[in-house]
Amino acid sequence: MAKSYQATGKRKGSIAKVTLTSGKGTITVNGRDVREYFPFETLVMDLEQPLELTKTKGLFDVDAKVSGGGFRGQAGAIRLGITRALLEYDSTTSPDSENSLRRPLKVNGMITRDARVKERKKYGLKKARRAPQFSKR
Repeated sequence: MAKSYQATGKRKGSIAKVTLTSGKGTITVNGRDVREYFPFETLVMDLEQPLELTKTKGLFDVDAKVSGGGFRGQAGAIRLGITRALLEYDSTTSPDSENSLRRPLKVNGMITRDARVKERKKYGLKKARRAPQFSKR
């Protein structure tokens, strides 16, 4: 049986559990093909970025279970999950830093979790910072 590598990624309100197994490079999200699940090609390109940077695009099958948030947050959560699973794979296969997958991922900002979330609404305001229109008379 093929070894699998699991990791969790989070972005905004989304949480993704990602499993990498050796295969032909198919990506499934919640049991559906990635291009069927995400309505925009840019989101698919975004979540494939860690695989392209490390030149492992055809080596792994990616299975992601994602919940919460919108499409953009879910794609970001899957991307972080793929990155962390690749780092787990890298730590078990090549402990030497010469051929490490970590460097290209770190340089391109894939390892850092994007902690930005929606700011809460304040009382007396229409949104978090948007005040009601001011009327002089």
